[in-house]
Amino acid sequence: MLAYLVIREGSKWTDVFRLVPGRTVTIGRAATNQIILKDDRASRNHAEVFLTNGQWTLRDLDSRNGTFVGTQRVLGDHPLSAGDIIHIAQSQLAFVHDLSQAFAESRAAPRTDASEPTRLGVPELTGGAVPRDSVVDTDLGGMTDSVLTDHGETSEPTTITHRRGYTRYLKPRVAEGTAPRVGNAAAMLCRLGFELAKQADVASVARQALEGLFEATSVDAGAVLLAAREKSGQVTAADLEVVATRSELEPRYHRVSSFLANTVLREREAVLARNVADDSMLGTRDSKGEIHATSVLCAPIREAGGRAIGLIHLYSTSEDRQPDPEDLEFALAVADNVALAIQKLGQQEELTEKLLRTRTEVQQLRRWLGAESEIIGSSALMQNVHREIERAASSRATVLIRGESGVGKELVARAMHYASPRKKGPFVCLNCAALTETLLESELFGHERGAFTGATERKIGKFEAAHMGTLMLDEIGEMSSSIQAKFLRVLEGHPFERVGGNQQIRVNVRAVAATNRDLEKAVGEGKFRRDLYFRLRVLEIFIPPLRKRPEDVLELATHFLARFNAETGRRLRGFTPDALERMRQYRWPGNVRELKNVVERAVVLAQDEFISADELALTSLSTQGESADVVLSRSAYEPLSLDEIERRHILATLRTTGWNKSRASSILGIERSTLDRKIRRYQIRR
Repeated sequence: MLAYLVIREGSKWTDVFRLVPGRTVTIGRAATNQIILKDDRASRNHAEVFLTNGQWTLRDLDSRNGTFVGTQRVLGDHPLSAGDIIHIAQSQLAFVHDLSQAFAESRAAPRTDASEPTRLGVPELTGGAVPRDSVVDTDLGGMTDSVLTDHGETSEPTTITHRRGYTRYLKPRVAEGTAPRVGNAAAMLCRLGFELAKQADVASVARQALEGLFEATSVDAGAVLLAAREKSGQVTAADLEVVATRSELEPRYHRVSSFLANTVLREREAVLARNVADDSMLGTRDSKGEIHATSVLCAPIREAGGRAIGLIHLYSTSEDRQPDPEDLEFALAVADNVALAIQKLGQQEELTEKLLRTRTEVQQLRRWLGAESEIIGSSALMQNVHREIERAASSRATVLIRGESGVGKELVARAMHYASPRKKGPFVCLNCAALTETLLESELFGHERGAFTGATERKIGKFEAAHMGTLMLDEIGEMSSSIQAKFLRVLEGHPFERVGGNQQIRVNVRAVAATNRDLEKAVGEGKFRRDLYFRLRVLEIFIPPLRKRPEDVLELATHFLARFNAETGRRLRGFTPDALERMRQYRWPGNVRELKNVVERAVVLAQDEFISADELALTSLSTQGESADVVLSRSAYEPLSLDEIERRHILATLRTTGWNKSRASSILGIERSTLDRKIRRYQIRR
């Protein structure tokens, strides 16, 4: 014998639950119950209904507020009779064998024949619990019979047989007692979900969805309509574009009406309409004015947030092929899968675009790093530097790079990093001479918030930033003694703490130090720690000054000329012979940095196609470690005795001081009497 629990909340019947012999139905507030009551006054597991000895029985599960049949409180097991009203909190459950018994106050009794539409509050029975949002009253939020038939009277009014916000096919489990068709639909939906996930574009997803829908539902034509990807806010019928269509019969697919599309998009619920005898649902007539659709099914395609971005529109043109509520369930499930597939495709497209942009940026960065790290020079001295870089790159040992200012110590360190196994890690550079002792410690090891005045937030130091990479410390000789001690501990593998912190931090960093100072002399004077010097000087690379490799001058000048031509848009063809000779003879006290700046200035100011000697802004500064006399005498060698050199030097000094012998003797580093004696000896006259 059929038995049902018809659930009523407030003044409205909401759900119908079919009781199945052999299955205990639990009622309560917890989500594990078959019948869930959204009422805080109901217990989590309130009551249960089961069949025993051919009699349906109600049992209270020690609920807090009790279970009542009519006005009688249930204590123990209570047999149920047709028409009994079960009261739990504010909910009522009518136990009936015939559904018409539960709707005495309705305008018309509902039909239980699945072949006929249900006009009032009970959906067509499919076995098991029916979600609340599937129950439809005659008031459909604006979609009433009068609206649907405003084009004239028909023999049978258009009837909305079903509206559904969510499909049970996508729930984790299906209730027992469902018809085999539900299982077949779920299996087909599973296969279709895999097929949708394989598609590479939205159009393919739409076509695959239509194939599955036509295989599983009773429809003759349909389409998938979507709004543009960049469309934001509420989507309307005017925003929809047909992505894919399919039709089994002629005429071909007719687009959904604006009325139906806007209703589904606004309400975000699937709609099944039968007995469509006018064009308000289909929206199109043929050339003879005849309407071909008899039933229309429309399901929204919704994003994860619930916003409708499109819809699936299906209709039949034959009385023999009409979709039913199960088809509506399936179409809504397919629509949700289509939305998920479109979302994944959108994420893939965004990821692809980001990867392309990132790849382009990485390529540009690598080209820039390659240009900045490219060491120009083919002289024997530079070839030796290249070999030392290759040998040092494969090692994890600390490297000390020595050379005058401007020779390119950072470029050598960068080249060594990108040739090493750490090339995928960061390359971090810090100039120790540019910071005070306090700031240098903060830059190296970081600081915690409030460690000192101005420390408003935590800062990661260069050591942490260079983890799994290379840290270059330029002008290492300028580091104070206290920082040297802490730096040495980190080099030895000990953890360190941020300034103002107490957390032990360990890093894996390769240290590269660079200096233009004489560290041996600084060690001897006590200005540089001896143990740190030997720790840094595991491997040493010496970069010769530019004056020691004059054959590289023209190669570097040509490289910088091409670079600045590209940056400024000029088309200078080269240097005049006088300019080339002058660059070869010049001592380049600023080394490669000075040569770069000289060429850049010449490119900006050059008036002809070739850079002349007058356009080279060269200085008379002495080079590091050389006296001004040697610089001034670079033009040509003149064989002179030491006495003659001394006589000329004393004469030049006296002329510079205006024959002030006290100042001259101070400059020469000799006594005044010694100066007078040499003046007499060399017969120097004013």
